[in-house]
Amino acid sequence: MIVVVGGIKGGSGKTTMAANLAVMRAHDGKDVLLIDADDQETASDFTLIRNERASAAATYTSIKLTGQAVRTETLRLADKYAEIIIDTGGRDTTSQRAALTVADVLLVPFIPRSFDVWTLEKVSELVSEMRVVNPDLRAWVFINRADPRGRDNDEAATVLRETDGVEFIAPRIGTRKAFGNAAAQGLAVSELRPKDTKAAQEMENLYRYLYNII
Repeated sequence: MIVVVGGIKGGSGKTTMAANLAVMRAHDGKDVLLIDADDQETASDFTLIRNERASAAATYTSIKLTGQAVRTETLRLADKYAEIIIDTGGRDTTSQRAALTVADVLLVPFIPRSFDVWTLEKVSELVSEMRVVNPDLRAWVFINRADPRGRDNDEAATVLRETDGVEFIAPRIGTRKAFGNAAAQGLAVSELRPKDTKAAQEMENLYRYLYNII
């Protein structure tokens, strides 16, 4: 399966999600390719840290691609890897559009704040345009960095459910320091010690939903 973690709003945690999913899939014994198609190259930086500090941990292959090469190289490499995860960053770029022409799933994290939710219409328009060339593209949106309490989470979920062209999925990731602490060590949150049980379980819920693991 080819999963694109994308959207058009920066700072919503796309790279964190992509990196955690790549590590978790590798832990499940899959041959994983993580493609960094974001100009900020954060996924590549994470991989460098992981290779230096966590050499004994589950590994994946990481490469950097931009522009139309995201499509051509993904297609060329698709038969060599069981899973491909593409981190495209937070803008409507040529790289993201190229990735969406070959993707099975677009996974879009949203922070439950008004400015993030306001980008929904543009995400919906992007998905509609990409389905002209990739009719089977599934677009899943979920809440990331959820508040521990208050109405913002539920209000954002309501808006996400009502948006045309995308499907709201239930797994929710809270605002937790464990993700940043893990990333600084090149680890997925599930590998962090001492373990943040809530963060690890939330990530596990998203992972299981994405890969249809019962």
